[in-house]
Order: sequence, then structure tokens, then C-alpha cells
Amino acid sequence: MALSVPVNGLKESDKEPVIELFVKAGSDGESIGNCPFSQRLFMILWLKGVVFSVTTVDLKRKPADLQNLAPGTHPPFITYNGEVRTDVNKIEEFLEDVLAPPKYLKLSPKHPESNTAGMDIFAKFSAFIKNSRPEANEGGSPGGQCLGTPGFTGLCFAEQLCCEVSVVAKKYRNFEIPKEMTGIWRYLTNAYSRDEFTNTCPGDKEIEIAYSDVAKRLTK
Repeated sequence: MALSVPVNGLKESDKEPVIELFVKAGSDGESIGNCPFSQRLFMILWLKGVVFSVTTVDLKRKPADLQNLAPGTHPPFITYNGEVRTDVNKIEEFLEDVLAPPKYLKLSPKHPESNTAGMDIFAKFSAFIKNSRPEANEGGSPGGQCLGTPGFTGLCFAEQLCCEVSVVAKKYRNFEIPKEMTGIWRYLTNAYSRDEFTNTCPGDKEIEIAYSDVAKRLTK
């Protein structure tokens, strides 16, 4: 569970915080499940370079000790030096504040618009994948506008959302993101080249399972 580190002889400011991240478990109850919010916090802590531990939570069999730790709360959430924090947005702000330079990396994006990059794509994708009349999608795609913000920030949803679009559209709609959408492919290529993304991203099968109910409705 939570990691402990020696603190004897260290100043208070030099002590490493004890952080544990709780994320949604996959279908096997142990692996990382499909949850962009979980992955987002996972990547933030990874990129900060802080020591932390990760616990996957099986929502079907949530352990009693976790129910007592954060009653009525679903992952992701963290404990920071024993204090439970459950609001994802506030957790991000808190981590950026307490894990600050020069000891830890500053993660605020250079381009504020990168925080919302990909939302247009995901909105179109959601309508595309949930449409029970596939013929209505002819001539259209979930692609939307190409992403204009280059590079991998590690903090915006674009990488996770584009990953879901790629996997789910191919599985359930036999659609692949066109190669001419260079902005999207640049994001995906950059993302999959980074350890902090590939090691926090759920497997393709978990993403497919997350959309299986939608797929069943489409076949009725």
C-alpha cells in the first residue's frame, strides 16, 4: 500500500510525501481499467518524478477498508501524507502547488488550449459510436478538426481521448482515423513513444469492454 521513506535527519521541506493513488481496476479486478481521469492523475504523478504507489480498485468488490477510507467515492482519488483527497480537479491543483519547482517538475502547459484539445473530436466520436443507425454516419467520421497543438503535454485529455477513438471506432464501426488527420496521428505517435503514457494506459481490450454495452445496443 502506501510507501514509507526514512525521514531521520531531514528537514521538513526535504521529506518525501507519502502518496498513494487509487485508480479504477480493469475487468480482471487487478489491471488498470479504462478511466481517463485515473490515467490523468497517474501521469501527473509520474511526470512530477515523485515516489508514489498505485492501488487498483475493483468497483464490483470494493474492499471494506477502502469504503471506510473514502466512503461513497469512486476512484480516482489519492491519499497525501494520510489525508484523503477525492476531487480530481482539486487534486490536480493541489499536486501542482505542493509538488513545485525546483524539486519537482512544473506541468502547466505552455499552450492553455492544449487542455481542451481533442474535445471536439471526442464529442463527434461519441455521437458517431452511439448512433443506432450506422447509415446516418455515411460521409462523416468522428475525426472532427485536426489537433493543432503539437507535442505531448502529458496533462491534457487529447492523448487518452484519441486513443479511445482509435480503438473503439475500429472495433465497433470498422473505422480507422484517416492518415491525413496528421495532428491526431502526431499526438498518438508522440503519446505511444512515452513511458508515462504507455505504462498508465489501459489495454485495448479494456477500452473495448468499456464500450461493449454501447456496441450491444447497436446490434439490436
